Amino acid sequence: MKKDFEKVYQLKLSMRGITPQIWRRIQVPENYTFLKLHDAIQAVMSWEDYHLQEFEMINPETGELERIGTEDKDHENFGEPLMPENKAKISRYFTLENKTVLYTYDFGDNWQVKVRLEKILPRKEGVEYPICTAGKRAAVPEDTGGVGSYEYMLEILKDPEHEEYEDTVEWLGEDFDPEYFDPKDISF
Repeated sequence: MKKDFEKVYQLKLSMRGITPQIWRRIQVPENYTFLKLHDAIQAVMSWEDYHLQEFEMINPETGELERIGTEDKDHENFGEPLMPENKAKISRYFTLENKTVLYTYDFGDNWQVKVRLEKILPRKEGVEYPICTAGKRAAVPEDTGGVGSYEYMLEILKDPEHEEYEDTVEWLGEDFDPEYFDPKDISF
């Protein structure tokens, strides 16, 4: 990543539909594209980038809702035009008045992450961006079937006598702890 930026965008990422909330706070360079932001979200949510994604955000220049993503010829983008995510810079969209974007990943599971601009900060010398500075709870594992299925898996984990307990532990991994998160574990 080039070092030609002066400002850093502090963003709070919050999973929608899950309580207690799963969230992350990251800082990314102002020259990031939405594709780079997608990559950062994948890293902090421990996802593998197997599925399609898109951002929905008001374009501050037009006042219109805009979809930002990767064009997919198989799905034809549901008949609507997409702004290419590798060309759309976050600095063009995020302002102190236009703070929120909805990121949707895996249209089958329909994971939705609200991305909110918290602050625009000066770049700190010696810090390697992006960086994750805080968060709560383990990320939702990929391909768990959506919010309802994930919550059901958590209920099963509370009951070792449940008939699906062993399969669920095998699926999630023996060391999966839904309450654990440490920003130091994040690697971009």
